[in-house]
Amino acid sequence: MADVVGQTVHTTASGDNVDAQPRPSVLIIGGLGYIGRFLALHLHKGKLASEVRLVDKVLPQLAWLAPEFDEPCSQDKFMQADASREQSIARVFDRADGKPWDYVFNCGGETRYSQDDEVYRLRSLQLSLIAGKEAAKRGVKVFVELSMGMVYKADSVPRKETDKTKPWMRMATYKLMAEEELAKVEGLNLAVVRLAHVYGEYSSKYIATAMAMARTYQHLEKEMKFMYTKDLKINTVHVHDVARALWRTAEWFDQGKLGWDSAWGSVPLFNIVDHGHTSQGTVEKIINEIFNIPTSFVGQLLSTLARLNLDHVVDDVNDELLGPWADLLASANIQRPGPLSPFMEKELLKDMDLSLDGSRFEEVTGFRYEIPEMAKAEVVKMIESYRRMNWWP
Repeated sequence: MADVVGQTVHTTASGDNVDAQPRPSVLIIGGLGYIGRFLALHLHKGKLASEVRLVDKVLPQLAWLAPEFDEPCSQDKFMQADASREQSIARVFDRADGKPWDYVFNCGGETRYSQDDEVYRLRSLQLSLIAGKEAAKRGVKVFVELSMGMVYKADSVPRKETDKTKPWMRMATYKLMAEEELAKVEGLNLAVVRLAHVYGEYSSKYIATAMAMARTYQHLEKEMKFMYTKDLKINTVHVHDVARALWRTAEWFDQGKLGWDSAWGSVPLFNIVDHGHTSQGTVEKIINEIFNIPTSFVGQLLSTLARLNLDHVVDDVNDELLGPWADLLASANIQRPGPLSPFMEKELLKDMDLSLDGSRFEEVTGFRYEIPEMAKAEVVKMIESYRRMNWWP
């Protein structure tokens, strides 16, 4: 169908055209963050929005943007602002025509691990509440809050949205607080998504850290040892599918929340996770195939002993790897290293399963994952993306 200015064609899960409606205007808070930029790319490729604004504290020139984000994250779409500050939020939401934004996605907040409580309170919780209250005041059609799967009480059995919460990371504690406080904001059209570990091209978190560690162990010709066992769940979802899922959430909400059972609560809540049941064993297998290095698991007994002195263990691993990684970068003549590093955060070395059940989202909204599991091919694409950016030695 020919593109119509200001309109979009809605499709069913099978891809059939349904109807033509005015395209929504979209505000992405944290728009230059890892997920925000991929959401912007998804909107750009599909011509899904009539207007897009990306708000971020970081300037595009400092955000490690790959060339494919030049147009989706162009200067005319960008506003530099700190949405966690009361004095900035009106400017963030103001539009030239005076109308409210249709869809607001909160992709912002502190993404670094092991920060002090006050950092998460100010940069995550406060941001969510200030933005949510402003969205309610302005009559935004849907406000999508990004949360994380670590808010659940850890269990190897996949956690459903109805299961008990007991955050096991400091960041997750404040994400859950944000969910709970936003639900109390009168007039806010809120939907919440809880994400598994997000990976993909240009990623610098978790799975990316494991790959940088593997590259360093390959260089050192040493065995890579994993804490705990191969069965520890570290569920994943590809950033391409995260962007699609966020859009589907907003569109579904705007179309009337079909299939939502009021017994589940007044705020739609969805787990976003692929079908791969990713575990440490999954990652070990991929590392074996790509790097051809010996790997092993230290097991529960030695892991329990290590856990008693985890600070020392983590410091030892980082001391062992950071110097050789710097040598690798120097040998490859990489003078402006990117965000990639083998630095291991203590918070991530917990014997806690991240195991999510994402069936509600698919059953209710009709969403289908295009990358249903983390396989070698996808990780190879990640490494190729690092090479394109000259991050990979």
